[in-house]
Amino acid sequence: MTMPRIRNSDRVGWLVFAMVVATAALADEPAKWLERMNNALTTHNYDGTFTHWHGGRVETLRIIHRVKDGVVSERLVSLDGSGREFIRTGSNLTCYLPDKRTVLVERQPADQSLFGNFPTLNDQTASVYEIKEVERMRLNRRDTHVIVVSPKDEFRYGYRLWIDERTALPQKTQLCDARGHVIEQIVFSELAQTSHIPDIAFKPDVSTDGFQWLRNETPVGKEPAASASIVWNALKLPPGFKMRAHSAQVLPGSTDPVDHVVFTDGMASVSVFVETRPKPAAGQPQTVEEETATVGSSSAYSTVSNGRKVTAVGEVPPATVRFIANSVRAQGGQSTGGAAPSLGNTPAPSMPSSITGGGGAPQPVMGGGGRR
Repeated sequence: MTMPRIRNSDRVGWLVFAMVVATAALADEPAKWLERMNNALTTHNYDGTFTHWHGGRVETLRIIHRVKDGVVSERLVSLDGSGREFIRTGSNLTCYLPDKRTVLVERQPADQSLFGNFPTLNDQTASVYEIKEVERMRLNRRDTHVIVVSPKDEFRYGYRLWIDERTALPQKTQLCDARGHVIEQIVFSELAQTSHIPDIAFKPDVSTDGFQWLRNETPVGKEPAASASIVWNALKLPPGFKMRAHSAQVLPGSTDPVDHVVFTDGMASVSVFVETRPKPAAGQPQTVEEETATVGSSSAYSTVSNGRKVTAVGEVPPATVRFIANSVRAQGGQSTGGAAPSLGNTPAPSMPSSITGGGGAPQPVMGGGGRR
């Protein structure tokens, strides 16, 4: 029997097809590692100790994460420095602040982790980030895949992640600016998965005798209604950013709600808070004040728009919060694009604060945005 001959043109066609398939598979591989990592961080039980470098400070912390009967419990403990502890069960968050002799009790979205938010790749993020695997290396006696997520412009930060080949948990993470300079870093000395974590692991070591208790327990999804006559939106946004949600929110230690708008590029998020300015004393002019603050990867910028104080906060470069805050304007009635979802199911940064210092509610350890 004579075998059919394959023409040279057919061989070339099959070769090109094979190369295209192989290239597509290689391009998908880094994204799959990010997906595996995020799945491991949210669905597995683990206990780890890590060093966190942020804003020129170094602190050692412990993270405990458990999923039991569909409920997530977490405990984040500062092992030196402030001695703060943060314990979350579902949507209930309790912040123990011994350096301020204060306990802050809050409600937050049940999927907002204390450990932070790590990058994911989707249609929205693919337009403003590039992702690739740059090498494989041994770290902490483990084989890791080094994944780099690079921003395509100056409006967002990038990531380097060393992902454990066996567990898919991160062994090291870096947050980098557009030039690749490291501005925040986490390195694990220990990180182990475990099948059982007892309830006692989520009890604080802090004695709260004589502490002040502050409660901000508005049920998630039932925040104070935003003004029906005014909608706050940005006239222009950096490439890739979109409004994610808006609501009214009562901040810890305050009784008056502020308008809260979240903008995101699918990976990084910026929260904008719009609040009424106190009236000046009789005979005093109303001044327009601008304030800027940067601590490590966290940026904040305040200005005045339509007689209201506008503050933009996020784990983004200073130029991004300034750009967004200066674009925020009041619009009468509902916007033509329709109302954005409530913040009830949207993780969003708190007002400026640090996991290791400052006032108010904690920021996640590793910034970015809420999980999408």
